[in-house]
Amino acid sequence: LIVGHSAAIQEVFKSIGRIAPQDITVLIQGESGTGKELIAEALWKHSMRAEGAFLTINCAAIPETILEGELFGHEQGAFTGADRMRVGKVEQVDGGTLFLDEIGDMSSVMQAKVLRLLQDGSFQRVGGNDTRRGNVRIIAATNRDLQEMVSLGTFREDLYYRLRGFVIEVPPL
Repeated sequence: LIVGHSAAIQEVFKSIGRIAPQDITVLIQGESGTGKELIAEALWKHSMRAEGAFLTINCAAIPETILEGELFGHEQGAFTGADRMRVGKVEQVDGGTLFLDEIGDMSSVMQAKVLRLLQDGSFQRVGGNDTRRGNVRIIAATNRDLQEMVSLGTFREDLYYRLRGFVIEVPPL
């Protein structure tokens, strides 16, 4: 439940209402603890994809080597311990919404792979050669200044602009 009466939070509510039904990528920016995940869930619940799944991945909490497998899955034998094929979140949420929390903490290698997913819906499982397709709406969130990261060369400019289909700025508490 998102609460607030300030003009800034009312603008967030209006943005949710306007953008939820549109099947575009959304970037939610704001300080830690301001309810970015609640906003992402509200966008999903009021979208055309509400019947589909909603899954969250915290990009800051998962090491890069594991994050790729979590997002895209892996093939049997892709690495030590991969004794069977595993479907990733992109395939699990097919037709639904994937929330990438703390996307500003994602490595440049993973940024390139997410960019490809946003550009044409394609990806490859870890250790796989087949190009797969995913039908997902991406909602991303960050407490970092991605525009500054772009200017410093630590975040891909093309990914930044793909994520900015619509931006919701969450006011500080």
